Amino acid sequence: MTDDLEVPDATATASLSAVVTRVTALADRLGVPHPEVFDTGRLSVASGVPESVVKALLSGRPAGQPDVQARFLQRLDLLRRTRLKSNGRKYTQQEIADGAGMSRQQAGALINGDRRPTMEHCDALQRFFRVHAGFLTAEDPEALAGALQHTEQELLQRLAEREGAPDDPLERLLQDHGVRGIAWRAAQLPTDQHRDKVAEWLDMLLESVKRPET
Repeated sequence: MTDDLEVPDATATASLSAVVTRVTALADRLGVPHPEVFDTGRLSVASGVPESVVKALLSGRPAGQPDVQARFLQRLDLLRRTRLKSNGRKYTQQEIADGAGMSRQQAGALINGDRRPTMEHCDALQRFFRVHAGFLTAEDPEALAGALQHTEQELLQRLAEREGAPDDPLERLLQDHGVRGIAWRAAQLPTDQHRDKVAEWLDMLLESVKRPET
């Protein structure tokens, strides 16, 4: 593993535009005010993207931090400010180091920008702060699109509840078990092992409903 982090592909902006369009349509169908679903403060905390960048991206303007390490520092600073201990205080460098399985010197160098993070560093810190894989490094449009996809799933659930259960038994199963939401959240899990276990469970669940009664 090198110290260089992979830069996400260049289709992130197009993906963001698509999810914004879908969320807007769902909000209009449900009568939900746009400021509620596009709350820039909430989206900033959920995605790690600075609120000013969230506003610009939602307005269709190009924005965001192109440098991977700079994004890492922005996101890590946001996590330290918003993911607090039960007493409302920030985690200390030593607590972060202990929880992420690194030395205090390593944690301090990463927090202060004196050391370029590896993917192992990012994975360890994401697990410690309980955020999904890629939270610390995803391009700003990609990170914001991910946060809005969660909003999209919530709106879809509200729509399903309002319009009642469908006649199709498979679709009814998907709604009853929240399978669509589970599938999306599985993609955010920190390791392939976790994602594979959820995928295996989903396959078993879907197979059970397709199997003809004997």
